[in-house]
Amino acid sequence: MKTLIRADSSSTIGLGHIMRDLVLAKSFEGEVIFACQALEGNIIASIPYDVKILQSNDAEELIALIKALHVKLLVIDHYGIDAQFEQKVKEATGVKILSFDDTYQAHYCDILLNHNISADKTRYKGLVPPRCELRCGILYTLIRDEFKDEKKQTREKIYDVLVAMGGTDASNITLCILKTLPQSLHVSVLTTTANAHLRELQNYVKDKPNIALHVNSNEVAKLLNQSRLAIVTPSVMVHEVLFMEVPFIAIKVASNQDDMFAYLQKQEYPVLKEWDASLFMQLYNAE
Repeated sequence: MKTLIRADSSSTIGLGHIMRDLVLAKSFEGEVIFACQALEGNIIASIPYDVKILQSNDAEELIALIKALHVKLLVIDHYGIDAQFEQKVKEATGVKILSFDDTYQAHYCDILLNHNISADKTRYKGLVPPRCELRCGILYTLIRDEFKDEKKQTREKIYDVLVAMGGTDASNITLCILKTLPQSLHVSVLTTTANAHLRELQNYVKDKPNIALHVNSNEVAKLLNQSRLAIVTPSVMVHEVLFMEVPFIAIKVASNQDDMFAYLQKQEYPVLKEWDASLFMQLYNAE
């Protein structure tokens, strides 16, 4: 079976869609192809599958590609694609559609996947076709193999804190956190070349031997395992932190994190609705 995954990455969209799609892709039999726009700050070069470059997020262009490739399953992981778009694709091609969702939007799909631990399938009533298969919650949470392998390892905790505010960190909160944390701490920072503030971060840490800046790291799981505390966003990263059983503070930076934020808050995990240095240090000192 041939599967086409429609997803994008950029300095503004972030990298999370592609990262979780790569985990899902391993579960498919047959050929897997990605369809992406070449947006600024994308990680297309990191996708180990054939990638078709789209010139737009236009339904007609995607329909033409589906027909040309004879795709049987279309995976859509894109906030810019709605139920109307999906229905147009479905009616034009007859392709089976699996749609990612984490904000409880309407979808015209055969399978809906909300892999967040906070997912509530009852909230999709009336939002998807009656025969849509709902895959929601912890049973469907996508964890990368590197974390499954790393959890078997015992590592020395060489970092007091790991800071991972997303591969792009559009709000530049990483720098705010570094300036707020006690300078005596050993800190590991995760980011990528898609971060528009990377040079500013590099300049800040160059004379601070207590801060290790990791760019495009292939050892995220190991670095997390070596840390006593993680500071992350209430996103896919939280699943990995919980899986590794590392204490954390989650800071919401985008509206699509509202549901996970509310879940973590209800479960009494330390969370911040937005960046606030004073409240952050209160949470940090409480850990």
